[in-house]
Amino acid sequence: MTDEQTRRITDLGTLKALAHPLRSQLYRALVVARTATASQLAEQVDGAVSLVSYHLRKLADAGLIEEAPGTQRDGRERWWQPASDGVSIHEADFGDAPEKAAAHQAATRLFYEQRSELYRRYLDERSTWAPEWRAASSDSEALMPLTAAELTELTGELLAVIRKYDEQGRAAQAAGDTEGRQSVALHMYGFPFRA
Repeated sequence: MTDEQTRRITDLGTLKALAHPLRSQLYRALVVARTATASQLAEQVDGAVSLVSYHLRKLADAGLIEEAPGTQRDGRERWWQPASDGVSIHEADFGDAPEKAAAHQAATRLFYEQRSELYRRYLDERSTWAPEWRAASSDSEALMPLTAAELTELTGELLAVIRKYDEQGRAAQAAGDTEGRQSVALHMYGFPFRA
């Protein structure tokens, strides 16, 4: 995934479209699946197909997802895919008006809560995973004295490593190398705090 393949959300309408609890779940599920129908996604989020279809159309209206070309098997199925390899949202793009800042903060909190829930679910189910997956899973914290410029540099270097592994995994998967592959979530936060 390159920066060009990641869509930077800079407008309030698109942010609000994604920052809906069900829509952000659907978007995440679609990024993992790469293509899916409303019925398939409804099973994953335990929702009604009609409600999921409505929210998928809202994501499409915002340009976050699109119909997947060449996947329709009959006239009733509508297959969807992400419109980019991911999205990025930066506080700097929403700080020029109170409404935009509040929407950005609410979206950030929602995404954090959903990521936390994903990790809590893993912790609850950890014993059901094979030993090699339990050993490979990590939970760490680093407390470092950095400048803002150093944190920016560190984040860029870590994202480059993540992109490398994402591209390798997707290429292998596209080539049919699916043995032993699982969807993996890697959450990374870098922020200042007062001791």
